[in-house]
Amino acid sequence: MSDSHFIGVDVGTGSARAGVFNGQGTMLASAVYPIETFRPQADFVEQSSNNIWQSLCQCVREAVSDAAIDVATVRGVGFDATCSLVATDENGQPVTVSPDGNDDQNVIVWMDHRATAQAARINEGAYDVLKYVGNVISPEMETPKLLWLKENLPQSWQRAKKFFDLPDYLTYRATGNETRSLCSTVCKWTYLGHESTSDETGRWDASYFESIGLGDLVEEDFTRIGSCIRPMGEAIGNGLSREAAVELGLLQGTAVGVSIIDAHAGGIGMIGAALEGVSPDAKELDHRLALIGGTSSCHMAASQDARFISGIWGPYYSAMIPGMWLTEGGQSATGALIDFVINNHGATAELHRLAETTNQSIYDLLNERLKCLSRDRQIPASLARDLHVGPYFHGNRSPWADPTLRGMISGLSLSATLDDLAVLYLATIQSIAYGTRHIIEVMNNAGYHIDTIFACGGGTKNDVFLREHADITGCRVVLPQQSESVLLGSAMLGAVASGEKKDLLQAMATMSSAERILEPKKEATSRFHQAKYQVFRRMHDDQLAYRKLMSSD
Repeated sequence: MSDSHFIGVDVGTGSARAGVFNGQGTMLASAVYPIETFRPQADFVEQSSNNIWQSLCQCVREAVSDAAIDVATVRGVGFDATCSLVATDENGQPVTVSPDGNDDQNVIVWMDHRATAQAARINEGAYDVLKYVGNVISPEMETPKLLWLKENLPQSWQRAKKFFDLPDYLTYRATGNETRSLCSTVCKWTYLGHESTSDETGRWDASYFESIGLGDLVEEDFTRIGSCIRPMGEAIGNGLSREAAVELGLLQGTAVGVSIIDAHAGGIGMIGAALEGVSPDAKELDHRLALIGGTSSCHMAASQDARFISGIWGPYYSAMIPGMWLTEGGQSATGALIDFVINNHGATAELHRLAETTNQSIYDLLNERLKCLSRDRQIPASLARDLHVGPYFHGNRSPWADPTLRGMISGLSLSATLDDLAVLYLATIQSIAYGTRHIIEVMNNAGYHIDTIFACGGGTKNDVFLREHADITGCRVVLPQQSESVLLGSAMLGAVASGEKKDLLQAMATMSSAERILEPKKEATSRFHQAKYQVFRRMHDDQLAYRKLMSSD
């Protein structure tokens, strides 16, 4: 086992990454490379599948080189990516999804909200499949985007002979095999993974597609969106194709596992870790939430029973942990929101100049400023006592499930100093943590007992982000030993596909572990956040009240 290595490939919103792991889950090397994004109109976000593939190939080659391993020891590769829609022709060549008409822009990114009207129309139908997405389908999911494409770019709709979720496109590009993942199809395409037969793992609901205007997919027996759908980590075909092996710098035939969505990779990369030397059973998993932070955030929990929670995605069967139901909350803008606030303030230029002259990150500088400002305060969070942020700048994914909500700030003055920016930055992080608290409350009211958050992603490298999430949610926050949990989760898929891990549960138990636990502060800090949380909840109600007042205009 010590001679075996596994590669995890992760495609996020802004970059591709690759990591090389051994059989114990230790990362030997990693590499990252940016990917291009196009924004032809407001709420339109597009990428290029060719650019993504070229970027990840460079990452894999660089990571393997830096790990200084023999490529013959790489037994398996796993892929994860954002849940973005990819359109190709019969030969896998890109087909445009853009009003610009450029074929290279053939990916509708997850955060693209062009299909808001189509999603609203679908939600009016009260279709049975909607109960598996919290009763409200999101414009970030794939059937509204497919409907938008058919209605607005009919030529592309006719030319496109294959539609993939981005993780499944990557395994297709790697193997030439069109197998789709239970994870992506169940979570983003309305596939009913729990309705298995002896021959099939789940089924498509033909009546749903016919009713919403996508009946031609039914007539084609769903060949454009997937007729072979398999569990994550299962070996695909004959492994890496000759062409992909050359591009990746690996050996032809290297095992490739059925893919997974990026956030879900982070979930399997850490939620199964032992605490106090004990691995979790099904009962203990009821107490755990995987928080995967990045441009947006996902909140993943697993249970033995299906829990139907309005405004929370799922329940999704076997979409993360085999044989268990996944519940998925989320926030549409977290890292993106923090960056937006930082980069659109009167003190932004001063902050960036200071970062350049001191060779520090802007986040470290803001955190240091907050530490100085709160030196004499019993509750450091009280710096933002009178400054409140409603974080729905890109709508709300959970639990309001309302993409039309917008951001709000209360408590601004005429001052715009660096200290003011630091406090606004703190208030923004707090608003994100209050959103997590709201999601956890809704989940717990439906039967969960979440008191422990396993966290990974960009925000978890920020001590202020971690402190506020622990104190605001009242949950202990666990940081995994392997900080790159998403890459680790993908590498686990490769380990299972290779046969060196018998299944995903064994991979989770033997390749992940916890490193640090943050306990929430109680008493005065808890009382402060309880009061501010009430303001957070009221800001949503106020926004709806404002809309009602203006509705007669």
